[in-house]
Amino acid sequence: MAAAVLTTAQTATANPHSAAAWHAVPGGVRLRIKADPKSRRPGITGLAPDTAGPRLRVAVTQAPEDGRATAAVCATLARALGLKSAAITLLQGAASRQKLLLISGDPPAIIAALENLAAAF
Repeated sequence: MAAAVLTTAQTATANPHSAAAWHAVPGGVRLRIKADPKSRRPGITGLAPDTAGPRLRVAVTQAPEDGRATAAVCATLARALGLKSAAITLLQGAASRQKLLLISGDPPAIIAALENLAAAF
């Protein structure tokens, strides 16, 4: 069975709100997220508006202390995408709710998985 692969143009057309939240880079995908620490239920909760473009909202139960919430964000996102936590690297925002992550792997497959997550909202 052939997997569906979306190009960057198709991704923007499929869900215009998510087009700025992620983009393909060599070796993976850069993803802009908004972390919601100390949430009641962890998981992907939709897209959050931002002045620089939308961000994928990730809720975690951990408090934002000593990097625990950031680690939980990476684990939650990895679980939702069916990846190992080691595939997700924090690029910016260690002490901020707005973070920039690098998801290592096949960019078309990761973008398709992100589109599927975003389509649920």
